[in-house]
Amino acid sequence: MITSTGLDASKVQETTTQAQSVKDKRVLGKDDFMTLLLVELQHQDPTEPMDSEKILNQTSQLATLESSDNTNKALEDLSKSLMASQQFSTISAIGKTADLGSNAISLDKDSDSVFELYLPEDSEHGTIEITDSNNNVVKTIDLGQKKKGVYQFTWDGKANSGQRAEAGVYNVNATYTDTLQQTQTTRVGVYPIESVKFDNGKSLIKVGSNYVDLESVKEVF
Repeated sequence: MITSTGLDASKVQETTTQAQSVKDKRVLGKDDFMTLLLVELQHQDPTEPMDSEKILNQTSQLATLESSDNTNKALEDLSKSLMASQQFSTISAIGKTADLGSNAISLDKDSDSVFELYLPEDSEHGTIEITDSNNNVVKTIDLGQKKKGVYQFTWDGKANSGQRAEAGVYNVNATYTDTLQQTQTTRVGVYPIESVKFDNGKSLIKVGSNYVDLESVKEVF
């Protein structure tokens, strides 16, 4: 049977049945819109057929929806590709050194302050200086002889004078002599990248004894 629009009714019914067999969705997709258009054409009033402008408008909307779906899929594929590329780049940073951009530590009232220092070379002897916001030396700690690596230190909060330092933010730097009798420097916030892990789409790198977000790193060298 041929409808008033010139469409074969059996073809229309077949297309409608196939579209309806698709798994139900909470959001209408392009196939749903095509089904609605075909049903509307099939059941239109022969005495007042749908004008061509309305058909063109609906077809245009369908094309726009399909284009939007294709664009979203392409963006999703691009996002996955970029994430995989970023993860690969992060893995390649293992063994390099990360600078977190700050050598600050905090001292709370009536508690110790624990911090870590990385020695890029073996140390024969040296000192750690803890300074306040005005760059005044508050505490000096003997670094001693140590092998290359990351070391943890505990500051009991006492200044060189023996008095308790005020709670606040302090900076930590170290100067030492290596086995070749060369003067070297290091500070809190600069550590080797030991490993990488991925958690909920975020790249975390291990620096010292902690994992930090890749966004916290200011420089890798």
